Amino acid sequence: MDRSLHAPFPALRPRRLRQADWMRRLVRETTLTRDDLIWPIFVRDGENIAEPVSSLPGVERLSVDRAVAAAEQAAALGIPCMALFPYTPDAVKSPGAEEAWNPENLVCRATRAIKAAVPEIGILLDVALDPYNSDGHDGIVRDGKVLNDESLLALERQALAQAEAGADILGPSDMMDGRIGIIRRALEENDFPDVSIMSYSAKYASAFYGPFRDAVGSGGALTGDKKTYQMDCGNSDEAIRETAIDIAEGADMVMIKPGMPYLDVCRRVKDQFGLPTYAYQVSGEYAMIMAAGRNGWIDEEKAMLESLCAFKRAGCDGILTYFAPRVAALLAQGD
Repeated sequence: MDRSLHAPFPALRPRRLRQADWMRRLVRETTLTRDDLIWPIFVRDGENIAEPVSSLPGVERLSVDRAVAAAEQAAALGIPCMALFPYTPDAVKSPGAEEAWNPENLVCRATRAIKAAVPEIGILLDVALDPYNSDGHDGIVRDGKVLNDESLLALERQALAQAEAGADILGPSDMMDGRIGIIRRALEENDFPDVSIMSYSAKYASAFYGPFRDAVGSGGALTGDKKTYQMDCGNSDEAIRETAIDIAEGADMVMIKPGMPYLDVCRRVKDQFGLPTYAYQVSGEYAMIMAAGRNGWIDEEKAMLESLCAFKRAGCDGILTYFAPRVAALLAQGD
């Protein structure tokens, strides 16, 4: 080394802690594990069907028997929980969304089948009417308006049907005012006190949901937009108010959706309330990583892992992600 340099040598050298892989692992602040993963899957009618979703590369709509096989895969990989979403045929959709509380609907049948075959896997079910509503909205629509209190009665019936089917966690994603309170009360009064609620407390009216709506078949039916009940993307204080209301009404866990565009909200919610906090890495986030990776624009696997680490760093206790089985398999290699 040329010690004739006039500049003083640094007394503090943070690079010492980056000089080798073992050192970087030793001082790492944030760690992603298989216990952090919730795997969303889509179920459809039929037998032995795995139907690709064109806007979600690598994601398929699964018949109930194939959903059971996916649950067996999840358990073998150490994934603790799966979230089930239905691809509902148009023939059973209606303005009143009555299929939502049919005990023989797709998610109820899939839940019972999975619980019979793989009882150790957790099941999270979405409480919202959009997969069953011929208007494509999360609530009941009349004269072009999404009705709040009438929707609550429908959501209550849906939640009870899902609890009866064996759901471990209910995820109200509808953003109707008061839905956590009415669902919690219904669960208590109908002898389901142990069913947990993971509230979609801060769900934004986002452009990142498109592929999901393709997957459940609700996008084509949607009349107008969802901005009268989902949150404005410019608001963060509102997310704190919404979360506080949901906790007061009986939520056990809270969720922010979408995930990566709202990491600041994840951090604020976790710091403010300290409740188990989750993010949904939504379909548009997943699809962007997959598309860029398949075009050779980014390293798909590294971007996948980095994106999930960001949620943990922002304070999330877990992530709903379509990458779950792939990530779990990678993490298992390091165990």
